[in-house]
Amino acid sequence: MKKIIAMTLVMMMIVAVFAGCGQKAPDAAGVSSKAVKVIDIQLTQEEYAFGVDKNQPELLEEVNKFIAQIKADGTFDAILNKYFGDGTPEPVESAELNSSKDQLVVATNAGFEPFEYTAGDKYLGIDMEIAKLLADYLGKELVISNMDFDAVCLSVGQGKADIAMAGLTIKEDRKEYVTFSDKYYDAAQKLIVMANDTTFDNAKTAEEVEAILSKFGSDTKIGVQNGTTGQFYVEGDEDWGFSGFQTECIGYKSGSLAVQDMINGNINYVIIDEAPAQFISEAINELN
Repeated sequence: MKKIIAMTLVMMMIVAVFAGCGQKAPDAAGVSSKAVKVIDIQLTQEEYAFGVDKNQPELLEEVNKFIAQIKADGTFDAILNKYFGDGTPEPVESAELNSSKDQLVVATNAGFEPFEYTAGDKYLGIDMEIAKLLADYLGKELVISNMDFDAVCLSVGQGKADIAMAGLTIKEDRKEYVTFSDKYYDAAQKLIVMANDTTFDNAKTAEEVEAILSKFGSDTKIGVQNGTTGQFYVEGDEDWGFSGFQTECIGYKSGSLAVQDMINGNINYVIIDEAPAQFISEAINELN
């Protein structure tokens, strides 16, 4: 079944939040009105890559060879099919860090479905399956180091990890800590709103969405995942050419938490990466 493992995990997390705060919020007809929708307009154009330790140029060379290989032989497409098609995600195990062993230490933020997330002590996601294959390709044991997203590149820069694999957008300021591999995935930011919100229904382009967002003041709250392009887009970022908005930007550890807080009525909108936006929204709507 399509994305069955991943969707179940997200749905369980959302159910737990609802149970914890006791929110059902039915409408007048007794039917829950808490479903959400993604505005199907790409607000940005981004490229994902892996962030390699600057002191390991030989690793960078091997990573780029590996990316080219899995794209050429269909492996990459097969992994994508596990999360966007009818394939079945495969859990990945992390070994314990041991300096006496030949290991590949991967820094990630496992709260970014469908690229990296957890199921018990196992990891799932596009990046995690690629990490396992990369470790095998290099003849190394895989160690996954899970942390907040805004610490991922820093961890590599400090020599605590060999490579960052975390749905990582190529960005100039991150090059202070890592050397980026060749890109492996094209991404974009998208806006998530409540299903009954018609504010953006007539928008056809990113410019039209931005024109609407520009009319809002600080009383409008937009949720983002900390340290991601969504935050730079909302707050403004000179390197990206984002002018930002007058809205209040609220940061979360994951996109799921941001969407849940919107459902609970604490923020107005969420802006996160395209694939997680669709993934999380589908899981939430399955509950309604």
